[in-house]
Amino acid sequence: MRLQLGYVPLTDAAVLIAAVERGFTAEEGLGVDLVAAPSWATLRDRLALGLLDGAHMLAPLALACHLGLSGPQARLIAPAALARNGNAVTLSLPLWQAVAAESDAVTDVARALARVAEARAGEGRPLTLGTVHPYSSHTYQWRRLLALGGSSLASVRLVVVPPPRTVAALGSGAIDGFCVGAPWSSVAVEAGVGRIAALGSAIAPDCPEKVLALPAEMEGRAAPLLRALKRSARWCGDPDNRGDLAALLGAPRHLGLDPALILRGLAGTLRPAPGGPVIEAADYLVLGERELTPDPAALRWMVDEMAAAGQVEPGSLPAEVEGLYRADLLAAA
Repeated sequence: MRLQLGYVPLTDAAVLIAAVERGFTAEEGLGVDLVAAPSWATLRDRLALGLLDGAHMLAPLALACHLGLSGPQARLIAPAALARNGNAVTLSLPLWQAVAAESDAVTDVARALARVAEARAGEGRPLTLGTVHPYSSHTYQWRRLLALGGSSLASVRLVVVPPPRTVAALGSGAIDGFCVGAPWSSVAVEAGVGRIAALGSAIAPDCPEKVLALPAEMEGRAAPLLRALKRSARWCGDPDNRGDLAALLGAPRHLGLDPALILRGLAGTLRPAPGGPVIEAADYLVLGERELTPDPAALRWMVDEMAAAGQVEPGSLPAEVEGLYRADLLAAA
């Protein structure tokens, strides 16, 4: 069986990329073509229209696509979770100076950022903040951070910027800050255009991030791929393999970045400011075999966040939502 599997260039595509590059899919008799997508909207449409057999996908976007809330409706299943956490809010250096938070604690940053956001909105020049897609944990983390400081998304201009374009957009002044997955915040810091203001793991701990999204008709054919992913997740989760994994992800055919920047996210050793000290954040990005089983509680979290953001009506989980996560397929494989 030959599969076309899509991904967006991010560190948390590691389990999918390593499954192919380390030969785990080949050992299961699968031929796999990895297809990099420039944005989540492009990946969503390719999957929904049958141009891909599966994809590394934002968990909330998989749910939104499954429910027909974003792009062409496609009945999907998510038999595996690929990562937990991994995002960071990064501000331009001028905005960070204006924020002037009392400390790096997320509550102090939130209050200071909200104060600047409200002031700028009152002047008729709201902050322009980047998210990767409306249906994403990044959008919900922006909402939570501003709310923690006493403000809301209504005080800012929230725009969609694909992850690989966030650093250039920040450097050009097109946006004042972004929330994005690894390694792009570290890239912004290294380029001298951004300062990590808050980690996603501090804003929304244990946040569901990416899943393997498959068309529902793949249910009966998913077992070999899931077996390969399990072996890959075990390999990716081994700290001894981080250097090799960073080099693999940094290759030009994938992220095309310095492996040292990717390694920061994998190891949870981040440098928030250009030339500044390193901080330890072991839960910044969590990969591994234990993370592979999709947690039904994550569905409730996503629905609650969608409701709080005004994207769905509050209420109980519809049957369509409960049918998305298929941990039974992973267990059976």
